[in-house]
Amino acid sequence: MAETPVMDRLIRRTVEQHLPLNVHFDLTYRCNERCVHCYLDHEDYGEVTTAEVKAVLDQLAAVGTLFLTFSGGEIFLRKDFFELLEYARQLHFDVSLKTNALLVTAERATRLRALGVRRIQISIYSADPVVHDAITKVRGSFERSLRAIRFLKTQGLQVKIACPLMKQNLTAFRSVQQLAEELGVPYILDLTITPKIDGDMTLLALRNTGHDLLPVLQDPVLNPRVKGGQEVMQSVPAVGSAVSSGLESSAYDDIPCSAGHNSCYISPYGDVYPCVQMPMPTGNLRQQRFEEVWYGSGEMRRVQSVRESQLPVCSTCSIRQYCERCPGLAQMEGGDLLGAYERACELAELNARLAGVEHPVSALHQQQRAAKFNGTFSAVLPGTGSIPGLVRIAPMRAT
Repeated sequence: MAETPVMDRLIRRTVEQHLPLNVHFDLTYRCNERCVHCYLDHEDYGEVTTAEVKAVLDQLAAVGTLFLTFSGGEIFLRKDFFELLEYARQLHFDVSLKTNALLVTAERATRLRALGVRRIQISIYSADPVVHDAITKVRGSFERSLRAIRFLKTQGLQVKIACPLMKQNLTAFRSVQQLAEELGVPYILDLTITPKIDGDMTLLALRNTGHDLLPVLQDPVLNPRVKGGQEVMQSVPAVGSAVSSGLESSAYDDIPCSAGHNSCYISPYGDVYPCVQMPMPTGNLRQQRFEEVWYGSGEMRRVQSVRESQLPVCSTCSIRQYCERCPGLAQMEGGDLLGAYERACELAELNARLAGVEHPVSALHQQQRAAKFNGTFSAVLPGTGSIPGLVRIAPMRAT
């Protein structure tokens, strides 16, 4: 969502007053695809019921939430989905959806339009059906998702294509660009492949290296940081995070992101996290009311206290402006919410080099080189599949 003076004032006020402006609510982890890079456990351990979801929505409305994203798993696998959507709209939430759209029919597209859904994000991994279907592990999924996009467009709904780039589809990004342009929809290329939500690191093997991503990062249309680059003529960045709220503002200047400040994530089991990419449990809505978690959780207050200018390593980094450090990934991959981590530093150095900085080196790499020179640096052995000290999070079971 593009920044405007009104939106900037709203974001600034919610950050200053710690109001949960934006909430991402996964209604289910069940899914009718089995994407190779998915970080979720698709078993159902006792999802929140219809009544429980409605109670949470009442609580969110009472504390001032405006933007609500329903996601999954696959949201249309919930038989009560339209009942929940209708209830959310009655409470005047601005609702966005994330779906693979396999279950979107012309009739359902019409109903979504009637209920006033603002935007629907659909994952497309390639314009080549073979590549797309190999990632989802569902034959025919590309054609079904594409057909749904056309249904939704016919109803005048806003659609955005999200394309996470991994080793299996790196060379497909231009075909996705072209497809989005043909369909007349914005798109986002997401370079982030994350660990599983339980801390399992095996999915990181699907990540492209920084060197492999150079064709994307060197494209001046996709990456405005490139020397001589240009902004993409669409309402969202062409390269970024598909899990981001898309709300941009200078109010976030000295905080890592909106997580825990004016946004959060709710799991299908009622667990509340600062963000889906920050699996730090702060409470459970089957045991507490939302406002008790949002305003009373010690873990949430810890996240809220973090300031970029106080990060022990990153605040000293000379190429900080080229970095898109994620505090959740810093915790999962580096074991420290306040720390630097290898992936962010690698991409920051690449972006800085492409912007014309000579010999950019991140603060983390400078420290590692200095320690190695002094004979005290000890490398962590790769391939362990986990990060020491990371708390693995399991969903709370229904009782």
